Amino acid sequence: MILYDCSTAPSPRRARILLAEKGVAHETVQVDLRNREQLGDAFRAINPRCTVPVLRTDEGALLTDNAGIAAYAEARWPEPPLLGTTPLEKAEVASWNARIEAEGFMAVAEALRNSAPAMADRALTGPVNFAQIPALAERGVLRAQQFIDMLDAHLAERDFIVGDRLSLADISAAVVVDFARVVKVKPGEQHAHLLRWRAALAQRPAFSL
Repeated sequence: MILYDCSTAPSPRRARILLAEKGVAHETVQVDLRNREQLGDAFRAINPRCTVPVLRTDEGALLTDNAGIAAYAEARWPEPPLLGTTPLEKAEVASWNARIEAEGFMAVAEALRNSAPAMADRALTGPVNFAQIPALAERGVLRAQQFIDMLDAHLAERDFIVGDRLSLADISAAVVVDFARVVKVKPGEQHAHLLRWRAALAQRPAFSL
């Protein structure tokens, strides 16, 4: 298997952590997003959406997003389970992961991609260029701050986002909390529950990737 990755980007980091938690060995190919390698013909032949991560499976299939990679890894390597075990847990993990993407990842991406000079024509990922909208950057920061507050409240008296074990929801949320620092949004002393949870995750080797 080959993971097409970028060591500095948050989306492929989610895949790295998930595969590491499952102990899945794979090769890695770094894609240079800074120099827009993802937009070149060679990478477009792998993923026309021009995004990472991409996982090339042993069967030769190309999985071009985190949802597909997680579903494939969970089905092929069910232990440890990261998408829930009971029907209710599976539903809760899926629901929380969708919420984290919509309220967390999208907020930080909105703030970053609509303000960073290097992304002046790349306000959205993908093969088509879009101009920045500064007002969206301001809104993204506010949304990211609200996400941090919401997550802290949810983690009161909880060790994990869903149930009593690590799940994909924890992986996604930890990556977005770390990612938010690029737009100067980070948990403070008033977010004691979130800080406790993130410190515990930091003890797991996969989260150093």
